[in-house]
Amino acid sequence: MSRKNILITGASSGLGAEMAKQFAAMGRDLVLAARRTDRLARVRQQLLTANPGITVLVKALDVTDHDAVFRVFAEARAELGSLDRVIVNAGLGKGQPLGTGYFHANKQTAETNFVAALAQCEAAMTAFREQDAGHLVVVSSMSAMRGLPRNLSTYAASKAGVATLAEGIRADTLRTPIKVTTLFPGYIRSEMNEKVRNTPLISDTATGVRAMVRAIERESATACVPAWPWAVLAVAMRALPLGVVARLS
Repeated sequence: MSRKNILITGASSGLGAEMAKQFAAMGRDLVLAARRTDRLARVRQQLLTANPGITVLVKALDVTDHDAVFRVFAEARAELGSLDRVIVNAGLGKGQPLGTGYFHANKQTAETNFVAALAQCEAAMTAFREQDAGHLVVVSSMSAMRGLPRNLSTYAASKAGVATLAEGIRADTLRTPIKVTTLFPGYIRSEMNEKVRNTPLISDTATGVRAMVRAIERESATACVPAWPWAVLAVAMRALPLGVVARLS
């Protein structure tokens, strides 16, 4: 099924901007939402220059402003006539070991990656239930497979939470035209990790996002992306003793 009208949050850079680029090349109409409207404007212009036949709307959105999430999603639907696919991509990667005085950072990560994602899912599902159609895509992380130590503890927990949320929505819509996909990206180069060097198994942005887009287009229930090596590593992460997982993190 071709999902013509696609809304992507966190679309001003990184994985979100690259997804917009790849969907634009397929002729899809897009709603790009993020806080940094100057960057959104540049992304929009690049997409329209390369793909002059499409529609690209930009929306200023801080996903932690939940009222704004509902307003922006409703506006986008009204302007395009429908929302065929929503990609819940906006997220935050910072965090610190618990008990070291950085509750504010861990709280911000949890609120952005889970509570704000809940608001986005709620807004998307409101549209989809009214339309009796739609495709919800939630971007989780390979870190959701296990509890992880140090700076990853809150991040991993938030990504596990949003994956479970998506699974619950999928269970609730199994016998309906509404589809739900959960992506578990491995290491893909993005603005979030651009300062991290010598990371093993990392994919460049275009290659990693290409795998994400393929899984989205298939409307897979879940997908580790890129599939190699992350589908294999997902099994290993769940099976290995916690001590081994902690040392490898």
